[in-house]
Amino acid sequence: CAWSIERPPGDTAGCTFCHTSSEERCSTCHQRHQFDPKVARHAEQCKTCHWGKDHRDWEAYDIGLHGVVYQVNKWDPKQFDWTKKLADADYVGPTCQYCHMRGGHHNVQRFGTVYTGMGMSMADRGAPIWKEKRDRWTSVCDDCHSPRFARENLQALDESVKDAGLKYRETFKVAEDLIKDGVADPMPKDLCPDWSGQHIWSLKIGAYHDGPEYGGKTGESGEFRMSNCTDVERLCFESVGYFQTYIFKGMAHGSWNDATYSDGSFGMDRWLVNVKQDASQARRLAALEKKVGVTWVPESFWKTGEWLDQLTGPYIVKNHPGKTIFDLCPDPGWLDTHHAPAEEV
Repeated sequence: CAWSIERPPGDTAGCTFCHTSSEERCSTCHQRHQFDPKVARHAEQCKTCHWGKDHRDWEAYDIGLHGVVYQVNKWDPKQFDWTKKLADADYVGPTCQYCHMRGGHHNVQRFGTVYTGMGMSMADRGAPIWKEKRDRWTSVCDDCHSPRFARENLQALDESVKDAGLKYRETFKVAEDLIKDGVADPMPKDLCPDWSGQHIWSLKIGAYHDGPEYGGKTGESGEFRMSNCTDVERLCFESVGYFQTYIFKGMAHGSWNDATYSDGSFGMDRWLVNVKQDASQARRLAALEKKVGVTWVPESFWKTGEWLDQLTGPYIVKNHPGKTIFDLCPDPGWLDTHHAPAEEV
């Protein structure tokens, strides 16, 4: 993601330690110096990586109904017998491993969430693959609950994500209109080069917002930024990257507090209001400047600075003039959205 790959390594230690040194290694869950399945079956073993604003799994589980049952009873071997294999486990409440590694299956994605993009897409679209995943999810809940209970909770999750999507689309539209009308401060052209060495609006994701006002050429894609962008863009980023994730993760893990109060739906409300307020002020200021004949010149600190010069974009422009990250990575693989038609994205 741009907020990680565009920044110097020291800024993203938390990202790289999980996504490079730890990801998909046996010792991540089993602990290098204590390679014991009994240890790996504890829910806390997932805590090192699966927590935080944009993947709030541990917090949602820990303060949810299942997590409370676990925290209260995990010391009692009658309630949680860690010597049993997961396939034979009869815990009083589920752990992360019990649900996501059903029966000891090590492909966690097999029983992962049914949503893509941290809950930003709705699962129940009628396609066979979604029905299969939803049925698989409820089959885990059936160990302790009725099928009806599981499906009703899954439907409740759907409704929460749908409502969150409505809020984000409204938030995004306010930000998009500022860019299209040329009254956002700063505009993409007024910033230092983005993560790819170009000047594309950060919310122009997936090559589906073609037009000169967004910057870039036809089919080129931007990506979320949290640094060196307008306050409105940052609020949009946090609304969907943080707060909508709280809603999704909270509903999926039985944490109604996360889904609503702890910057879940209430947080999205606040950021939508703030985006509207910022947009209103920007438009009024632009109207006043036009009336009195002021030609606004963006501040130089948006283009350069001791820290900004360490970002990927300025580095590419300085060291590879006329090139972008796509020229330097001709077969990018992980950058498929740059080349894929909008309908495929």
